[in-house]
Amino acid sequence: MALYARHHGPPLAPDDVWNAWSFEPSVLIPLALLVLVYFWGMRNVWRRAGREHGIQRRQYLSFAAALVSLLIAFVSPLDALSDALFTAHMVQHLILIMVAAPLLVMSNVPLAFLWALPRTQAQGLGFRWNQSSVLARIWQTLDNPVFAWFVFTITLWLWHAPKFFQAALENEGIHILEHVTFLLTSMLFWWVLLKPSAQKYRQYGMAVAYLFTTVLQSAVLGALMTFTERPWYAYYADLSPAWGLTPLQDQQFAGLMMWMPGGAVFTLLTILYFAAWLRALERRSARSQKRNATSARKELQKKARFNGSA
Repeated sequence: MALYARHHGPPLAPDDVWNAWSFEPSVLIPLALLVLVYFWGMRNVWRRAGREHGIQRRQYLSFAAALVSLLIAFVSPLDALSDALFTAHMVQHLILIMVAAPLLVMSNVPLAFLWALPRTQAQGLGFRWNQSSVLARIWQTLDNPVFAWFVFTITLWLWHAPKFFQAALENEGIHILEHVTFLLTSMLFWWVLLKPSAQKYRQYGMAVAYLFTTVLQSAVLGALMTFTERPWYAYYADLSPAWGLTPLQDQQFAGLMMWMPGGAVFTLLTILYFAAWLRALERRSARSQKRNATSARKELQKKARFNGSA
């Protein structure tokens, strides 16, 4: 009954999957507004700073790629398939968390949104932001790696808890809230990881711990789904058999999706950041040695001049 309440029709059948495109206004209107605001803001930035300044080519291409990933997640047949298979639902979540969120962060959405505002409002907002100690403390909290990791992890585990996941499947409003919180907390997670930093060795060292602990917690959640002896979500009990899977097999495939492909991305990033951290430490050590050698040479020259004058 919950499935009918969401899509106003019978469950998706395998023969109908490629015709199951979704054109829900609740999805298309926010995406259209997102595109309009971003490109209007980008236009204003370019009028002031010059074409491809402020927002560069790689950034607006990242935005375009993020938009494509959101269309795949919510407009393509994947969305309808997520109502029949938990595995498809997990793929949808992974697209939000590991594709759309980092691409939106790399696209510099806040700058585009700020420049999309009327000039006086943007200046007023910027002034209040710079003068408000409350906003400064809020941003300092959001920008903290421990807070970002904690919020991201709690969101991931909370929405996959049977009670909350089942509620999202049965109520479209809760389902929208689930996807919005996944996207926003994932963007915060990726912002903290990808933000520029002058002290690379500290940023990379933080990233290694940040990512390694993410690998561990997501692997635990994926493993619990994979090795459980009973399915967690009654919603899919009567739906997955039409696709040749038992509810338990469907859940195990979903767990493997989180555990293997999802974990592989975080593991690869951990290795890359670890290598970058080692290189940054080597460069820092080399600069320190060079400074020490220069100071020692200057000290010797100073002593030589003093001895010569004596």
